[in-house]
Amino acid sequence: MRKSFMLLLLSFVMAPFIGFPQLTTAPPGGNKKATVSELIGVTQVMIDYSRPGVKGREGKIWGQLVGFGYNDPGFGTSKAAPWRAGANENTTISFSTAVAIEGQPLAAGKYGFHIAVGENECTLIFSKNSTSWGSFFYDEKEDALRVKVKPVKTDGSVEWLKYEFLNQTDSSATIALMWEKWMIPFSVRADYISTQMEMFRNELRTNKGFTWNAWNQAADFAEKHNVHLQEALSWADYSISGVFVGEKNFVTLSTKAAILGKLNRVAEAEAIMKEAMPLATMNQLHQYARSLLNEGKIKEATEAFQLNYKKHPSEFTTLVGMSRALSASGDYKKALEFAQKGLPLAPDKLNKDSVEKMIAMLRERKDIN
Repeated sequence: MRKSFMLLLLSFVMAPFIGFPQLTTAPPGGNKKATVSELIGVTQVMIDYSRPGVKGREGKIWGQLVGFGYNDPGFGTSKAAPWRAGANENTTISFSTAVAIEGQPLAAGKYGFHIAVGENECTLIFSKNSTSWGSFFYDEKEDALRVKVKPVKTDGSVEWLKYEFLNQTDSSATIALMWEKWMIPFSVRADYISTQMEMFRNELRTNKGFTWNAWNQAADFAEKHNVHLQEALSWADYSISGVFVGEKNFVTLSTKAAILGKLNRVAEAEAIMKEAMPLATMNQLHQYARSLLNEGKIKEATEAFQLNYKKHPSEFTTLVGMSRALSASGDYKKALEFAQKGLPLAPDKLNKDSVEKMIAMLRERKDIN
């Protein structure tokens, strides 16, 4: 009986070591597990890492805890391992599309991220191996890319290692590792326009392309960025007349007109806008007229404001629109009359204050546009 009890007890003691699931605990060593992700244009960038703390070791991190260059970690197969750019497991970084790191091309994918740290220069290593533990099994033959950057010494101290995205634009960002009084930054650039256009081409062939809105969105993007205008024109045409998809409305027609304008087919663009304006909502036509004013096209803007006023008389928006049209033409007296009519119809304080400012300017015979 005693022998059976001892065997049972031993089986419980050994259980954790023979494949039984382990209970969930915090990361070892008092480190923190983190993920940071950002979009650069339409490119998803994600970093998975563990965050070691300074823990009173300020001044003893760089060159000591994190050795300079390549070192023998005393475990695993690597005898010249860089730093794992974090703690515990392999730090990984993934890109959903191809990017350029410090100007050097890197294919889409997930990479193990390592750094050979130096006092004045650091080598960033993107390894095809993203599954090994730390840098203990690092093999330079698996490198996908190496780039060199300068570390930056900072005044303030960061207790827990972190990665941040800085200086962001539609096409680029700086990713910075920050820990203690060091920052190790590197630039990432994605070809936003080309990537977005290719994404549109693929998605318009899926169920996402079963609405006129999708085709118009793609056409409008190309027009706004002045790229692939002939292709954009075909998308605009499909948004208007595509089978089961197309719809002739102010949005689709005005997008096509804008593309034709960029292609210097001005007469066609003007003809389409004359067809589009009667289809516009009050707010659509008002905004279109204001855009014409911004372009200095006073005659065309006045026609649009007048059409809107005829369709929607005694509305705050159209009364203010007429005031703008008349002011642009230098008829401040009539512009003032329309502004005064619109004031009591202001929907909120912000609009009321705006019209009151217009009235004050018109009394001084100043253009409100």
